[in-house]
Amino acid sequence: MGQRRSLADVARKAGLQESGLESLERGERPPTASEVQALGEALGLRTPALIEIAINGWNPQPLPEWAEREEPIIAVAGEIGGYPVKGYILFDPAEKNALMIDTAYHPAEMIAQVRQRGLRLTGICLTHGHIDHAGELEPIVEQWPVPVYLGAGDRDLLRWKPPKGLLTVLSPGQEISVGSLRIICLATPGHTPGGFSYRLSSAGRNFCFVGDTLFAGSIGRSNPPSLYPLHLDSVREKLLTLPVDTVLLPGHGPATTVREELDHNPFA
Repeated sequence: MGQRRSLADVARKAGLQESGLESLERGERPPTASEVQALGEALGLRTPALIEIAINGWNPQPLPEWAEREEPIIAVAGEIGGYPVKGYILFDPAEKNALMIDTAYHPAEMIAQVRQRGLRLTGICLTHGHIDHAGELEPIVEQWPVPVYLGAGDRDLLRWKPPKGLLTVLSPGQEISVGSLRIICLATPGHTPGGFSYRLSSAGRNFCFVGDTLFAGSIGRSNPPSLYPLHLDSVREKLLTLPVDTVLLPGHGPATTVREELDHNPFA
């Protein structure tokens, strides 16, 4: 889709029957290693990484122990139409200030986590404007009328817009404070026109909230498809150039690290 090529064109380039490729697309049977190799070459992807995923069942290694126990980050699981989605709450344990990163389409749990821990919400950072990440903002903003940060290119994607003065357009490299913690805002367009990722470095430990720009072993779909080259640039030049021990926290699926993605992501 990102390359705007037809199924027939890709099948022909890979030396496959179009009907055979359609059956793979529908998940009717597992691919063979030779099919994965041929498709990877036809699409210009890293075929060893594709084979690791499709044939060998690769999953990212468990996170380092320090990342699993890192107190300032809470992952909140939600769903939309049965499709799982994640949001996060980042907080300063000493000052109790907190930021939300996306809504997880689960405002009740986001609100409950803030209240149960006695936190003070100071802002909401949106990785992009799709409903599963930015939907259900209204009940959160009603509780806490705080700035809502979003890339300019995604403003029109919001189904509900915060009151005037609260919707804050991000600039690349902008810093947002949460207590003693500092987040650096990285412009990572591609999944959407105005996508942003949020990088945190705390006591030498690196995290980045990446939304749907990158998943473990994959990337989100480029919307619209014309953004695909820009999307690849965001992945390769913005995210995978971070320190290799950086923990990447996506909007769907397991957390991963820059090191794992450099080795195993077909789009790297």
